[in-house]
Amino acid sequence: MKAGPVVTVLHDGTEPDADSLRPVLEQATVRSVDGAGLAGALPGAEALFVYDFQSTAVPAAWPHADSLRWVHVGGTGVDAVMFDDLIASDVEVTNTRGLFDRPIAEYVLAQILNFAKDLPGSIRLQLDHQWEHRESERIAGASALVVGTGSIGRAIARLLTAVGMRVHGLGRSPREDDPDFGTVTTDLHAELPAADYVVCVTPLTPQTRHMFDASAFAAMKPHARFVNVGRGESVVTDDLVDALRSGAVAGAALDVVDPEPLPAGHPLWDLPNVVLTPHNSGDFIGWRPEIVAAFTDNFQRWITGRPLQNVVDKKLGYVPS
Repeated sequence: MKAGPVVTVLHDGTEPDADSLRPVLEQATVRSVDGAGLAGALPGAEALFVYDFQSTAVPAAWPHADSLRWVHVGGTGVDAVMFDDLIASDVEVTNTRGLFDRPIAEYVLAQILNFAKDLPGSIRLQLDHQWEHRESERIAGASALVVGTGSIGRAIARLLTAVGMRVHGLGRSPREDDPDFGTVTTDLHAELPAADYVVCVTPLTPQTRHMFDASAFAAMKPHARFVNVGRGESVVTDDLVDALRSGAVAGAALDVVDPEPLPAGHPLWDLPNVVLTPHNSGDFIGWRPEIVAAFTDNFQRWITGRPLQNVVDKKLGYVPS
């Protein structure tokens, strides 16, 4: 057997590129498995690379993790591996914080422009061969509330500020003169009535689960739009559907939903004021090799005893800023 630690790689059926993973392959015994094989690949493993960062297989396989010291999650959100036994353990958890910040910010800006310029309406008219002059909204001067002030939220704030929007942040701790948000507050319902666009980018924690419910949507302006690039479970989906149908909220762009994937008969598919994307707001061309590169960099730190990057506070469920 090859000398060095045993590293288990959890994939979704598509394994990481061998060339990208070579620094690990040369120094460790690598067991590459999908979710069904995870339990059998954990005994003796000291590190787990959750390349399939949307997998829910880790909690069920956890009793077989007899030697694990480090879990690295290929994405930013870590809620799929934040269960009680792991939180209580000495296993260190890291994520791939920073890689998807700018692409997700670009997605948010694209959806805001999509609403303001009514691009779906233009496409429908084109398909009907109709030449109909219309006016559109300006986004310069519009107010955006970014709910979640981590690295992705900051990238969103910087990009929206650059196009002339007035950006405020909502986070765990209030502060003035924030370099990206200006003002950060903590009372969601107090901030919602002033926002033209509400962007949810929070990690999923007990505090953020279902934070956008009927009372939150009722507090928003009737012309406001809601953009969710965080977690679908932060929203009470039925309440959002009701708010969109009643006109309490003008529109929603949803990269994440609850349930996910969205069932074929769900009403969100057919609402004219909804834009749906399949949880791909950060998935730029070439993202898979960069995920592996982030892991291999942390692996070199781990194997040489240096501090790891992007260590998750397991009680909070994210990397503290």
